[in-house]
Amino acid sequence: MIVFDHVAKRYNDGTVAVHDLSLRIEDGEIVVLVGPSGCGKTTSLKMINRLVEPSSGTITIDGKDTRSYDVDVLRRSIGYVIQQVGLFPHLTVAENVATVPRLAGWSRQRIPERVDELLDLVGLPAAQYGRRLPAELSGGERQRVGVARALGVDPPVLLMDEPFGAIDPIARDRLQDELLRLQRVVRKTIVFVTHDIEEAIKLGDRVALMQLGGVLAQYATPAELLAHPASEFVSNFLGEGRLVRRLGLIRLGDVPLARLDGSAPPQLRISVDASLRDALDAVLRSPDGRVGIERGGEVVGMVDVESIRRAAAQ
Repeated sequence: MIVFDHVAKRYNDGTVAVHDLSLRIEDGEIVVLVGPSGCGKTTSLKMINRLVEPSSGTITIDGKDTRSYDVDVLRRSIGYVIQQVGLFPHLTVAENVATVPRLAGWSRQRIPERVDELLDLVGLPAAQYGRRLPAELSGGERQRVGVARALGVDPPVLLMDEPFGAIDPIARDRLQDELLRLQRVVRKTIVFVTHDIEEAIKLGDRVALMQLGGVLAQYATPAELLAHPASEFVSNFLGEGRLVRRLGLIRLGDVPLARLDGSAPPQLRISVDASLRDALDAVLRSPDGRVGIERGGEVVGMVDVESIRRAAAQ
């Protein structure tokens, strides 16, 4: 667990980067720091591994003040992934991934085993990618190597500072999906910085929306954030599409479904695991404005615009 307790960062010229930040990040969750440029999200991230030192307040990891750690030990115990990856260009993929275990003094036998394990985990098998240089990889592949390197000594905490910001939209979407897949396997505590609210909503178990001056505007689950913005700033940052985004977070299986009541089954059908947003898209394409909901090949209910509206309002 990571706890920010009234943390602030002020510079000598009087600039306040972060103002009185208090929040709790539970073990094994992804918390996304999001907001406009200059709102203090990257500064907040860097204070966790002391790349930036707080001016006041405390940050604890599992109850221990980060200032009580030797700074090198602290940083080696926390994975760190940045936008430009920072791979060593003259080292192979395998050598890059081996960097942190080697610094941590792992044995020569253990390191190659760990490298192979991590490259398989991120979908870059060592037999195919291990001997390549970073210049031989695509941007998305380099980011995967960066994640593998950050996981080198199995750190409990992973910091990610706009890691997908320089990637094209299609590759970015795939990397987001890959991160969610990895999280289901490794269950790290991940603090993720982005300026993109869509990315925050997709990835975050909770979202910390910050505003200029380093002020925490709202800290909530994506569903709560979209349904109940805490201020005009939050509402404006989320934009006019916030209700549609919220539909994407609600599964059909989690809401009451309309019964068929003896009427003919709708022509168009989707899975009960689909979202309300998927259902709305299907309803708009349906010839009769209805969509059947399937579970195990059986139609268990239906939705139309009105039932979607009622479910979204709950």
